[in-house]
Amino acid sequence: MTLAPLERLPPHDIEAEEAVIASLMVDPDAMLAVVNILKPSDFFREKHGWIYDACLALWNRDEVINQITVAHELAVRDQLEDVGGQTFLADIIRRLPTSIGVEFYARIVKRDATYRGLIHAAAAIMQMAYEAPAEIETVFTRAESLIQRLRGGESFRDFVHIRQVLDAYLEQDPAEAERLQISAIRSGFTDLDTLLGGFKRSDLVIIGARPSVGKSSFALGIARNAAILQKANVAVFSLEMSAEQLAVRLLSAEAGVESNRLRLGQNTEFEERKVINAASRLSEANIWFDDSPFLTVAELRARARRLAGQAGGLDLIIIDYLQLMQGESTGSRENRVQEISYISRTLKSLARELDVPIIALAQLSRAIENRHPRIPMLSDLRDSGSIEQDADIVIFLSREELYVTPEQWAQQHPDLPESAYPRGVAQVIVAKNRHGPIGTIELRFRAPFARFEDWVLKTDDDLL
Repeated sequence: MTLAPLERLPPHDIEAEEAVIASLMVDPDAMLAVVNILKPSDFFREKHGWIYDACLALWNRDEVINQITVAHELAVRDQLEDVGGQTFLADIIRRLPTSIGVEFYARIVKRDATYRGLIHAAAAIMQMAYEAPAEIETVFTRAESLIQRLRGGESFRDFVHIRQVLDAYLEQDPAEAERLQISAIRSGFTDLDTLLGGFKRSDLVIIGARPSVGKSSFALGIARNAAILQKANVAVFSLEMSAEQLAVRLLSAEAGVESNRLRLGQNTEFEERKVINAASRLSEANIWFDDSPFLTVAELRARARRLAGQAGGLDLIIIDYLQLMQGESTGSRENRVQEISYISRTLKSLARELDVPIIALAQLSRAIENRHPRIPMLSDLRDSGSIEQDADIVIFLSREELYVTPEQWAQQHPDLPESAYPRGVAQVIVAKNRHGPIGTIELRFRAPFARFEDWVLKTDDDLL
């Protein structure tokens, strides 16, 4: 008679469990093979987990692991009789065919533990569904978090010898090589791409500026260029502006029509044609908006993973902006500095997990406004020095015209003509670049359209 699914024993392999703990007691090197694979809770039989935990304690104290020392450790914990005493330890050692396959045995134990975890997760998801809370997104987020924790348990990566890396590189097929050549996401701004070589996958990129300098417009320009020029899949998480506001900004910049005229419907016939053409181009771009105003890092992770599955992968994630994000909903973080540190570390981990560059916008402190010249520095990143530490690239935006009037500028530069006033000049300062040089480039900022441009204008075909 076939048992119903809930009446079946969950997946387990007693022989593999015994083989693991027996190997640990006869092979001094066995622990090195399994310590990064197994936890005591991975064992189906509780007493096997106790024995493994005892072996682990001995190994952590740099003591010899054998039948005698393990029995002593279990006796100290009042567990020796419960596991079957010295007789049981001797029996599993006697039944061990060989300790050579200890890693293979360990992976069987881990696999079955993961399957049992999936069963528990499925039960928890089913219970949440029966409770039918008002916010279904909360259920999706918690369900995806349960599954992701299980998947994370299988993510251990051992050391890889350089020979393996080089062999894989030299043996890759031409199609894979071509994909790797375009794996860096270009900003679409010529001088910046020349300096950085594009944004590498798994990079965390911070773009910092004071309010109203144009960091959102700059990021949207990168999103547009990546989606249109490289056919990239781009996710934009905006905690400050709605999806409609973002779309209007992109449309205004693409069409070269002031956003106020777009909103009020004051376009001329010529402008209307430009808007229609721009809307057609943008509609073909793979850009997705999430404008949830209160977003935790766990929710962002879950939504990004879901979109990656639906879209066939992601190539770029943009977050506007980092300081508006929340860390953990439990409120266990002691202060905002620690919370921001947690967020930046998690974003870096997510960039590696999804193999995608993440661009996070960041607000700079007021300290810049009290300096002369007002050039941003890494210390201006608000709330946490860990942002600088976790980031692979840090870019600052600065526009001198926001702080100095033409009259003040003329007084400060009496030897220069008035036409040299930096109207519409934006400095893009690469203050940190883990992969190469740092430096400063200049772009044109066209305020009516909130659009950044190369000084020497190029068509999209030129940039491909």
